[in-house]
Amino acid sequence: MARVLGVDPGLTRCGIAVVEVDARRRARLVHVEVAGTAADTALHERLLHLDRVIERVLERFVPDAAAVERMFANANTPTVLGTAQAAGVAITAAARAGLEVGLHTPSEAKAAVTGSGTASKAQVTAMVTRILGLDAAPRPADAADAIALALTHAWRAGSLGSAAGQTGLRTESMTSRATGSRFPAQPGPARASGAATQAQRRWLEAEAAARRPRRGGVR
Repeated sequence: MARVLGVDPGLTRCGIAVVEVDARRRARLVHVEVAGTAADTALHERLLHLDRVIERVLERFVPDAAAVERMFANANTPTVLGTAQAAGVAITAAARAGLEVGLHTPSEAKAAVTGSGTASKAQVTAMVTRILGLDAAPRPADAADAIALALTHAWRAGSLGSAAGQTGLRTESMTSRATGSRFPAQPGPARASGAATQAQRRWLEAEAAARRPRRGGVR
């Protein structure tokens, strides 16, 4: 059983989740919350508050690894800059706790839980609710996004093991053995086939698109 912290960074709303995933990819929600501060709060106070919240979660639930959204944008808007600053706080807090940190794009997380890198927030929330068997959908969307990031990291690392903190997708493990999908679009038994599933193919496409350089953009 592996425990992963997922952080969907933001200054106004920061999703923070902890999930447990076993060797058979079955997942359980341990904790989820959305932290944040008012827009008129001084930046240093906003970042300090976020650091304290994440540190408290780390101390209470003691995860084995952490996953944070990997940022890239086409413009240096205040929103993007604030999100990047929040991501830096989350990464630093996890590193301070001795955890390796995996960075995953929104497209990767969407593809991991829904099979499509262009899924809507509503679709991500619905699939997260189904995967975890929750009685109610996690709200707001930032909470579901944090859970999706944690699931993505756990599934990508094969429920962690020796691959904790890995940020690259190991495609050879997806196609060389007849063990089925490590990264299911929905819960259920793995396919007894050596071929990549549709969800896996979409994940690879989403990851390639996310890493492709954009003209005039900032990665």
